[in-house]
Amino acid sequence: MTNDPSARPSLTPPAFPSALAQPRVHAGASIPAPGASIAPVPLGAAPSRRGRSAPIWAAALVVLVLIGLVGYFLNAIGPGASLVGMIVALIPLAAVLFAIRIIDRWEPEPRGLVIFAIAWGAVASVGIALGVDSALSVVLGARDSAADDAFRAVVQAPIVEELAKGLGVYLIFVTARRAFDGPLDGVVYGALVGAGFAFTENIQYFAISFIEGGVADTGATFFVRGIMSPFAHVMFTSVTGFALGLAARRGAKAGRAFGPWMLGLVGAIILHALWNGSTVFGDFFVLYLTLQVPLFAVFIIGIIALRREEARLTRARLGDYAAAGWFTTQEVDMLATSAGRRTGLQWAASLRGDRTAIMKGFIADATALAAARQRSISGRDPQAAEDEHVLLSRTAAARAALFAP
Repeated sequence: MTNDPSARPSLTPPAFPSALAQPRVHAGASIPAPGASIAPVPLGAAPSRRGRSAPIWAAALVVLVLIGLVGYFLNAIGPGASLVGMIVALIPLAAVLFAIRIIDRWEPEPRGLVIFAIAWGAVASVGIALGVDSALSVVLGARDSAADDAFRAVVQAPIVEELAKGLGVYLIFVTARRAFDGPLDGVVYGALVGAGFAFTENIQYFAISFIEGGVADTGATFFVRGIMSPFAHVMFTSVTGFALGLAARRGAKAGRAFGPWMLGLVGAIILHALWNGSTVFGDFFVLYLTLQVPLFAVFIIGIIALRREEARLTRARLGDYAAAGWFTTQEVDMLATSAGRRTGLQWAASLRGDRTAIMKGFIADATALAAARQRSISGRDPQAAEDEHVLLSRTAAARAALFAP
């Protein structure tokens, strides 16, 4: 066993001055002057997908679990009620995904990983949770007392469900490390997994309400789960993703990230237990207003803080290119801030032929360029220099198209 503190998994090792600080261990690839010739890239070229996608075996596992899950729902609830539950469950899912899209608009995660994260939450996590619950029922026998119900809701469900969801976030971290840059990415992946889990869980709740009480009961259940708490699972699993994102920012690999992952899981389990406890003990609506609403407000404030940190990093890294002459200072401000991006889009819309689409691509590629350079100088991604080359070519082409007569 080593006594070196830097070798231990930690969210705030002594080498970093703050929780959100990033290491700078390399100078990064040299930036050519704008007048220098850079090797052209093929039309439509994109950064390498290697290290930015889920493994095939994990996708196959999700498909296998999906087959079993569909059979379970058809057998336990029936096709009609399941279809009603799914249609109603799509409403809060769409709202949550729209919110996540706003958070991750200008540096979106790879589409394949987004789909995998949602699928893991909706299929694999639910399958794992159902399997564990069934196994415990067989081992421990029937448990029908009020105390047993409270234990399942406040202890068993938070632990089993957060472990199942957190496993998906950890799997993305391990297998798609190049697409896991920091805390904001972790929150996004955790939110996507949580949204998928809530979708499938809502299908069951809405379907059972429809069977037992028709439209009236379904509407009441929808109000509680679809209106009052669509972000509950999203918040829980985002805590796990946030912890892994901090580990990612420090260049931690699978082994060293295990400790932060476990710490994030503890936070997610506690939040989940508090939420479920509010439905079991005391007045749910009072606890909702005094506990859950403030927690959600803290969550929103945290997202805003993370987005500001990402904007600061984008400005700093694009500043490297501005110093070399690729962008003006004004363009860096436009590309790195929400207000600047809105102004840029308005300006592009006023150009001949409406060049809004070109501006959107310019902003997205420049944001990705800044992220690639940050990965390069922090030593987290040996392939970052290749991504920089592709993205620099794309941003240069988009900039030229914007200013073309």
